[in-house]
Amino acid sequence: MSSLILPNEVLLPQVAELLAQGKEVELRTKGSSMLPFIVGDRDSVRLQTAATYRVGDVVLAQLPGGRFVLHRVHEIDGDSVTLKGDGNLDGTERCTLADIKGMAVEVIRPSGEKVSLTSPRSRGRARRWVSLPRAVRRFYLAIYRRLI
Repeated sequence: MSSLILPNEVLLPQVAELLAQGKEVELRTKGSSMLPFIVGDRDSVRLQTAATYRVGDVVLAQLPGGRFVLHRVHEIDGDSVTLKGDGNLDGTERCTLADIKGMAVEVIRPSGEKVSLTSPRSRGRARRWVSLPRAVRRFYLAIYRRLI
């Protein structure tokens, strides 16, 4: 099976359009901002729209300036949403609820294994991860990045 690689600037607006039409989309991830739960250039995610979004959801959002990110909802205050990648120690992004195009409900590993991102177990692991002290996450991520 061959694959087609498109720049994010071309691909992700099309993904957003498909999600707006109510379709599910499987998307290969890039980058390391969602480590250790999603490994870029290896894992794929299954995206779909949701009626509501809540803290802990992994979402595809379009940021001001048009850039897209796949990050976890860190905080919701009215219509304002703060996003943060699990592998990001400090940086956050802000958008509105309307800027969220869809939610990642599943990670698909190269082996075909599917890991829910919405199960209580998965949400609990993510909560425990983000509650770890910054120094612990930094140490773990440094080792993890060398191993993958």
